Amino acid sequence: MSFPKNFLWGAATSAHQVEGNNHNDWTEWEKLGKVKHGERSGLAVGHYSRFAEDIAIAKSLGHTAYRFSIEWSRVMPNPGVIDEQEIDHYRQVIAACRAHGLEPIVTLWHFTNPLWIDARGGWRSRATVDAFGEYVSVIMQTLGRDITYWITINEPTVYSSLSYLVGYWPPEKKDPIAAWIVIRNLLSAHKLAAGIIHRLNPHAKVGTANNLSDFVASRPDNILDRTLVPFAKYWHNAWWLDATNETVDFIGLNYYFHHPLRFKVSGWRNWFAPHHPEDKSISDLGWPIVPDGLGTLLRWLPRYRRPIIVTENGLADADDHQRGRFITDHVSQIESVIADGIDVRGYLHWSLLDNFEWREGFEPRFGLIAVDYHTFARTPRHSAQTYKNIIQRGTTSG
Repeated sequence: MSFPKNFLWGAATSAHQVEGNNHNDWTEWEKLGKVKHGERSGLAVGHYSRFAEDIAIAKSLGHTAYRFSIEWSRVMPNPGVIDEQEIDHYRQVIAACRAHGLEPIVTLWHFTNPLWIDARGGWRSRATVDAFGEYVSVIMQTLGRDITYWITINEPTVYSSLSYLVGYWPPEKKDPIAAWIVIRNLLSAHKLAAGIIHRLNPHAKVGTANNLSDFVASRPDNILDRTLVPFAKYWHNAWWLDATNETVDFIGLNYYFHHPLRFKVSGWRNWFAPHHPEDKSISDLGWPIVPDGLGTLLRWLPRYRRPIIVTENGLADADDHQRGRFITDHVSQIESVIADGIDVRGYLHWSLLDNFEWREGFEPRFGLIAVDYHTFARTPRHSAQTYKNIIQRGTTSG
């Protein structure tokens, strides 16, 4: 294996999915019984109190980086109110990463909003952009000197689409105009945050985590299928990258989906419904496993002339039958593109821990580390050892 020296090997989490006891717009929505089986995030997997244990396990598995998010609703529970105790909590998380030799990669916004932001209209309101800037300033002034890698916004196109276009996530809107306003406000928030970060820490590296899909025509000979592909690639993959490229130091790539698109005439919302071939392996959530798609995206991204970090890549696999091969095959794609001169600087598996998977609840198991939801006992899966072996070989080669 051939990887650059200082290549970042690790895994990722997000605050709401693992911490427990959050109070934000998602927890309010969960009370309405919208999550599968009526579940609520509740204590999640107790990472808030067990972060030191979890980071130590990550170290034992060979990781050199840990991506986590700061929960805005904890740090600023009310307008203009800063909870110093919560700031100190995240300071301890960063210190634990440093103590174990893991590079902290901090996400500032991973889908959840404080209740007071939600009450003001959430991301439909331009005031949320300014409030986000205040939040980022607080984080930079208190924690900024200790962090090199910052992710301002996680998967903006996913959030704007699922929350405001198809109505699958809160606030369950089906309004294209609202979706456009939200994505534009997220763009403004990113640019504002990037400027604040670069001003207060000139050595910081700023990026966004972008859910990019490998779109292809389901029926290559069908002109309508072929016509959908460039349209989907632009709006889902390229638009945000084009708009942010001058403000980022690296591109974060979240890769989960290979989408063979098939045109349907049953309404515009179904135009992009993927057609899943029966000959592909699938995860527990029915997502096709196509490692080649990662290679395709990595070979497309150099047009932006920025280093790339794979900030998420994983699958739901409760029995752990596929995860080891999944990691091996996706890392092989990264190795291949690096050999061709493409600047990829890290791979962060999703997820470090089993977690609360948004509307799907606790059933999908994404973790390298299995969590007993009754006792919170942690048990690294066999695939975690497979990943450790890959890291050891990659580190040695670097």
